Amino acid sequence: MLRVHRKPVVRLAAIALPVIVAAVLVPFRTTFAATASALVLTAVIVLVATTGDRTAGYLATVSATLSFDVLLTQPYGRLAITHRPDLETAICLFVIGITVTEICVRSRFHRDTATEESEYVGVLHSTAELVASGVGQDAVVNVVRRYLIDLLHLRECRFDHTPTDRPRFRIESTGEVLLGGSVWGVHRLGLPGPEIELPVHAEGMSVGRFVLTPTPGLPISRERRVVAVALADQVGAAMRPHLRSA
Repeated sequence: MLRVHRKPVVRLAAIALPVIVAAVLVPFRTTFAATASALVLTAVIVLVATTGDRTAGYLATVSATLSFDVLLTQPYGRLAITHRPDLETAICLFVIGITVTEICVRSRFHRDTATEESEYVGVLHSTAELVASGVGQDAVVNVVRRYLIDLLHLRECRFDHTPTDRPRFRIESTGEVLLGGSVWGVHRLGLPGPEIELPVHAEGMSVGRFVLTPTPGLPISRERRVVAVALADQVGAAMRPHLRSA
């Protein structure tokens, strides 16, 4: 959620920073080589692109290219370049900016994915250890409920021992969200509301469900949904001894 709120700030900075840096270089434009100025502006694009926001990287690239053209090449103060080497430098600045942005965005995505996967393993491991320790099923339910709220960015989550025969929305074992027989586009639309069911199974039977209240419009990756299913399975595992003794 923090990333969502900071995007406008990052994108505003992406537009403003190249202009500010180019303005600082204006007093030196007659003695400072145009290629050197372009390298400085490329560094600004890299700085913005490392945030992982593709749009911000593109904005910084366009802003840097236009700033280079208007402020640092002749005729000064106009959106025109009369010197061919300067034109070639401006084109290279734009192409490099787009390329660097794509590299940084993909690198940031893979790094974040690796970090998330490590966290998922830790969550599942700690839950499995809790179940193996033999604590009561209510303790396991409470721990999993808190994990689900963080994992799926839920507004609320509760456990119901009574399964529903025909839930409106349900997370399947594959991580897909179904409405009847149709798959809901969670990656684009977020979890559907106002409530969605995550079934809990034990000994081949439905023994309960988590009722999830999602945050509207917030996309949830399939990996997160699959981990949520695995956490629900841990609750089912905690309930097995009680079913056998019943």
